[in-house]
Amino acid sequence: MLLYHAVFLLLLVGSTGFFLGLAAVNVHYGKATVRDRADWLAESLGIEAPGRVLEYQRLTTAAEQLQSVLWLVLVLLGLYSGLFGELVAVVYTGIENTLLAGIVLFIGTTIAVQLLQLPFSAFETFAIEEAFGFNEQSPRLFLRDTLVSTAIAIVLVTLVGGTVLFVIEQFPNWWWLGATGVVALFSLGSQILVPRVIMPLFYDFDPVEDSDLREAVETVFERAGFTCEDVYEMNASSRSGHSNAFFTGFGAAKRVVLFDTLIDQLEEAELQGVLAHELAHWKKGHIWQGMAVSVIQAGLLLFLAQVLMNTGWLYGMFGAPSVPAAGLILAILWLEPVFEFTQPLSNRLWLRNEREADAFAVDVMNGGESLANALATLQRENLGNPFPHPWYEAFHYQHPPIPERIRDLTAAEQNG
Repeated sequence: MLLYHAVFLLLLVGSTGFFLGLAAVNVHYGKATVRDRADWLAESLGIEAPGRVLEYQRLTTAAEQLQSVLWLVLVLLGLYSGLFGELVAVVYTGIENTLLAGIVLFIGTTIAVQLLQLPFSAFETFAIEEAFGFNEQSPRLFLRDTLVSTAIAIVLVTLVGGTVLFVIEQFPNWWWLGATGVVALFSLGSQILVPRVIMPLFYDFDPVEDSDLREAVETVFERAGFTCEDVYEMNASSRSGHSNAFFTGFGAAKRVVLFDTLIDQLEEAELQGVLAHELAHWKKGHIWQGMAVSVIQAGLLLFLAQVLMNTGWLYGMFGAPSVPAAGLILAILWLEPVFEFTQPLSNRLWLRNEREADAFAVDVMNGGESLANALATLQRENLGNPFPHPWYEAFHYQHPPIPERIRDLTAAEQNG
């Protein structure tokens, strides 16, 4: 049993320490590179005083790493104090139905995670985001969103977690395969439900109709050979000053969403370039590829979880009853650090797709200038880190760094 504890601690503490060090290296690298490429920042991004970018990166990174360290401490305390095992025993003793008891354990874990994240979310919103002019939330709105988010999480964990536990009960030898199917169905359904049911609980979505903006959008659709009636402007500015756009859904349920902050910050041609990039993810099948990879990863995770849950030591390490819900939680704690170290592999797919989407936008817009200018504006307005360390980029970036994207788009413009 001592060996299992040593490996478990090595995974959790080692992975946290690794990513903590990687984040520190990234901040230092960004600071040094900004100093060396100050002329490029001024000429390409219009950033004359990069100190604000560096300070935002430093503070957000520090907050994220502090949260990860404290989260690690609390998890280890909960496990090694015996509290987790005792709580599992209390739930399953008090509730005779094992399926219902498992759901209650999942709900309790979800609420605990939400409560632990609350002070960090509040600090990020009202300290960091407020200081840099991004926050648009009042404390009342923040609390309202937190409560709604928690309620949504409880509903989802009840539906998905409950279904997985049911599959485990019905198919004890091959449950990982059925649970993977549950994840696949949930992933498919979320493409429709998230923008139409969940996000409207937080934002207003106004159809883009009969305007210069709609005409600009339709022009891009025509050039890209794309049809979609559902184009919406989302009032992202009600919560934050950050800007973005996204495409979701499939078939008749396709939807294009533009943040109002994005519309305000970009010129028409720049907005068209961003839209062309987003449409590429549908035209090139990137959305389906992403869903397939996610399901494959979930299937591998669930398979390994079943292997671990069939061992006695997984439960014995922390004095927990041998019940599926507890086993899933413990198995995820074992496997998550392992999967974190495989992130560069899946990121390679996203990076390839993003480069392909940029190339598609160049074709649609007859050049890369509009998208390059849009990326420069978004990078400047969002205070993004333009120079990630290569190792940090490998683990955390699913988009190529902005200098690389602008360089490639500029080269495409010149070649065109």
